[in-house]
Amino acid sequence: MAEDPQRNFRSHYYEKVGFRGVEEKKSLEILLKDDPLDVEKLCTFAQRYPLPTMYRTLVWKVLLGILPPHYESHAAVVSFRKEQYQDLLQALQVIRFVEDSTPQVWVYLRMYQLECGTLPRRPSHSLGPEDKMLMAIAEAMDEMMENDVDSYWLVKCFVKQFYHKYGDSLPHFPKSLEHYLNLEDSKLLAHLHTCSAMTKLPYDVWFTHCFAGYLPESSLQRVWDKVISGSCKILVFVAMEILLTFKMKLMAMNKAESITQFLLNVPQENTDAVISKAIDLWHKYVGTPMHSV
Repeated sequence: MAEDPQRNFRSHYYEKVGFRGVEEKKSLEILLKDDPLDVEKLCTFAQRYPLPTMYRTLVWKVLLGILPPHYESHAAVVSFRKEQYQDLLQALQVIRFVEDSTPQVWVYLRMYQLECGTLPRRPSHSLGPEDKMLMAIAEAMDEMMENDVDSYWLVKCFVKQFYHKYGDSLPHFPKSLEHYLNLEDSKLLAHLHTCSAMTKLPYDVWFTHCFAGYLPESSLQRVWDKVISGSCKILVFVAMEILLTFKMKLMAMNKAESITQFLLNVPQENTDAVISKAIDLWHKYVGTPMHSV
């Protein structure tokens, strides 16, 4: 379908004068009037545009299956989710796995383990990779949400979807990053190889933890919009844009350890611009997918 020049001009004008997303917000509001909600259309919207803050939690809940598409069922489902949360919490309190002073992210972890049948015999049991990923996601989600019930269900369903849909893809992400970086800046890639840095980049934080604890909230939410709506490959392009943005600093470093340490503590001032460029790269190489990528 041909692009609408008038719409492109309006969108460009809105962005220039600081009203980026005006039309997109109106489009989402129209989609949210559907009953039942069209999950596929909501996915497509979230793939194309950042979700407005006021609607993000609702859309995430619907896309993750926490709320059903039918509005008439929402009140009953919300009540049921609260009851489930309280039942899990009370069970963990009875067996003394959590108490009033237990940090909230640990409460979420123990709830998740209890539901999955993976609760260890002792609280001191060491954490596995999925546990660490959940803790990272939980730390970030807890900052975003206004109540513990929403936080837990979003964390649980985010982690379950991520491992179910993308678990087999994760090991291939470093190679994908290398492939696309070679297309964008072969000189930078060659330097990273010369320093033996490509095997030591912070892949766990970038890919397994979905940048949780790495990006500021506003930037992280834009990345998670894409992950939740069906594309984990956005993570590769965020990682690549970080490398491209800090190319000059990285080119001046000759030790893999120095490069890794810098990338673990990148400046936080311009991350929104980094994410915008990463999304542009994602669209350039992947297009605008309607389903999982």
